[in-house]
Amino acid sequence: MRVADLAHTRGVDLVWQPFLLGPIFQAQGWATSPFNLYPAKGRYMWRDLARRADRQGLPPVVAPEPFPQNGLLAARIATLGLEESWGPDFIRGVFTAQFARGEAISDPACLAAVLSSLGVDAEESIRRAQTDQSVKDKLRAATQHAKDLGLFGAPSFVTADGELFWGDDRLEDALDWALMTAK
Repeated sequence: MRVADLAHTRGVDLVWQPFLLGPIFQAQGWATSPFNLYPAKGRYMWRDLARRADRQGLPPVVAPEPFPQNGLLAARIATLGLEESWGPDFIRGVFTAQFARGEAISDPACLAAVLSSLGVDAEESIRRAQTDQSVKDKLRAATQHAKDLGLFGAPSFVTADGELFWGDDRLEDALDWALMTAK
């Protein structure tokens, strides 16, 4: 929710890249999120997210049911949106729908509402995300690239020199590193 503003303020170029967590988890040998595999860690994570959201003035966090959700269509639409100007706003809208309102982001109606709120033709965008082979191929390649980089969760930040930072609490560290290594 805050990466674009912080990156802009700090003068760091930001490249959004949707990827699928399911294949990332499978590559780690996990059948689901580690927050489900380790209940104590999961309880802590949800509580920590609530604290961080409150501190940053974001809406209260709602744990979506089920978690994790099937984000395939949302990721395809985000991939499509990044070819245009509305991708980052769509990504933030989906995040809000899922984690502030507990909506099912696997539901095309939920995604259509996010798209419509942005003034984007929801029917056409959903159709393209479901049928356009180039969108599917880009998301598949991005997911493979995420695996190749060693990503294991989201949000992940990878600097130009390949340094990996995971989690919102590491965003400032990632920006510092990007600035330090750009010199």
